[in-house]
Amino acid sequence: MEDVAAVAGVSRGTISRALNGGHNVSASAMAAIQRAIRQTGYVVNQHARSLVTQRSQSVAFILSEPQGLLFEDPNFNVILGGCTQALAAHDITLVLAIAGSADERKRVIRFVTSGHVDGALLISAHSGNPIMEELLSHGVPVVSCGTPLGHDRPMAYVAADDRDGARQMVRYLRDQGRQRIGIITGPQDTPGGVLRLAGYRDVLGDAVTDKLVVSSETYSRAAGEAAMARLLEQAPDLDAVFVASDLMAAGALATLRRAGRRVPDDVAVGGFDDSAVATTVEPPLTTVRQQVLRGSREMVRLLLDLIDGQPPAAVILPTELVVRASA
Repeated sequence: MEDVAAVAGVSRGTISRALNGGHNVSASAMAAIQRAIRQTGYVVNQHARSLVTQRSQSVAFILSEPQGLLFEDPNFNVILGGCTQALAAHDITLVLAIAGSADERKRVIRFVTSGHVDGALLISAHSGNPIMEELLSHGVPVVSCGTPLGHDRPMAYVAADDRDGARQMVRYLRDQGRQRIGIITGPQDTPGGVLRLAGYRDVLGDAVTDKLVVSSETYSRAAGEAAMARLLEQAPDLDAVFVASDLMAAGALATLRRAGRRVPDDVAVGGFDDSAVATTVEPPLTTVRQQVLRGSREMVRLLLDLIDGQPPAAVILPTELVVRASA
C-alpha cells in the first residue's frame, strides 16, 4: 500500500479508504490510485483483510445429496453457476461441499462452523437432516434452497411455488381428458416431494387412491424408472402420470417404452423443473418451469443480507406450465 501511495502521490490512509469503498476520496485521487495499482501490480492481501474485517470473503455451497447427482441433475449445475456469478460480483468465493452421507455432514459442519466461510447456501435439504440445525445453532448465516421442513425457528429460504406448480400440471392433464392420473413423488422428506404431492391431491381430491401414488427415494433417472414400473403394477389402467422431476420423468419414459406404452397416446407424462432434460428426451416433456437461475441469485441476496445482520427472509417464486409433446 505504501508503494501504491508513493506512485499515486497520496497518503496511505487515502489508499486504505479507496480500497474499502472509496469514501471521502476524490475522483482525481481515485483515478491516480487505480493507475498506481495497475503500474505496481498491487493485489489486496485477503488474509490480512480477513483479520481486520473478521470475514473470510467466502461462502459454502452445501449439497445434501450423493456426489453423483451433482453431475446427473442439471438443476444443481445451474444453481451452482448462478450462485458463483452472483457472489463474484461481490468478490466472494464459493466453496463446494458435498454432504450426502453422515461422515460428509460431520466434516462439512466442522469446516463451516470453524469460521472458514461467512455463511452457507444449503441445497436440497431433507427434513430431519441435522446439518441445518447444527449450522443455525452455531449462528452461521444460512439460506435454504427450498422450503425448510420441520424447523420452527425463522430461517431464510428461496423456493419455487411447488404446490401451485403441481396443481397447474394435474389440472392440465385432467383437462386433456385423462381419467386415471398417477404420480411419482420425490422423497417425502424434501419440500418438493411433500408439496408437489399436496398439489396433486388438491386437484384430484377423492379420486386419489394409494395405487396411483408411488414415492421415490431420490430425484434420479434410475429412481424414476423403478417407480414407474411399480406404478404400472399397481395401476395398469392409468392414462397419465405426473412425475415430480424431469430427471425422474426421463426414467419413467424409458420404463413406459419397455412396457409398450405409447406416450402420449396411451399414457401422458408431465414433469417438473423444465431442466435441460425436458427437451432432450423423446417425446419432449411437458413440464412445470421453475426459475432456477433467478432463485440462485435471490439466495445469494438473502445470504448477504444475513451476513450484514439483517433478519431472515423468504422468497417464493411462481412457476409456469410448459406444454410439449409428452402430454
